[in-house]
Amino acid sequence: MTKYILAPSIVSADHLRLKDEIALCEANGANWFHVDVMDGHFAPNITFGPFLVETYKRATKLPLDVHLMIEKPERYISAFAKAGADILTVHVEACADINTIVDQIKSVGCKAGVAINPETPISSVETIFPIVDLVLVMSVRPGFSGQVFMPETVSKVVEARKRLDEINSQAYLEVDGGISTKTLHLMKNAGANVFVAASAIFNHSAGTEAGLKEMRTAVLA
Repeated sequence: MTKYILAPSIVSADHLRLKDEIALCEANGANWFHVDVMDGHFAPNITFGPFLVETYKRATKLPLDVHLMIEKPERYISAFAKAGADILTVHVEACADINTIVDQIKSVGCKAGVAINPETPISSVETIFPIVDLVLVMSVRPGFSGQVFMPETVSKVVEARKRLDEINSQAYLEVDGGISTKTLHLMKNAGANVFVAASAIFNHSAGTEAGLKEMRTAVLA
């Protein structure tokens, strides 16, 4: 397993230049693409569905880390798997039976992840740590790119890392929300090893390539 993963959030890319944006990411140290799927109900934004995931899959060989910020995600697991998702992450807050949905994700050939919002305690998901491939701690509330990083979530990453290490889990510990060169080191020191970045890459004042290089340098520092 690669020690540290940089996962640009493709929702913030310039979709008129998507092929070029993807190529820049691949050439400048991206390991995965993070795909934020929002339904306007669970998260106050609407993004895209399986059709665009299938488009991304044709445009890159990097893994697609698909983050389902939607109600009743079990309805769409198969569709996103068929579209090309490599990892499917669901929110515990949106699942009536998280264990069953994790099993469903694995049954369609994807790695399974569980995500928690900033106000949700680690204790609400730690019982399924032995069976998941990824744990995502949100450091902003789901919805929109460019939100301010919530420093109180650092302690949650510390706790999640402790619980994962106690059971010798090889699951990735991912952070998403307000991740920049200034906040990444906090989450890295707390124990995270996958870093989702949106505005810090695609809205960088010097362009996407500069944003990628800065973030990659921070990941490897």
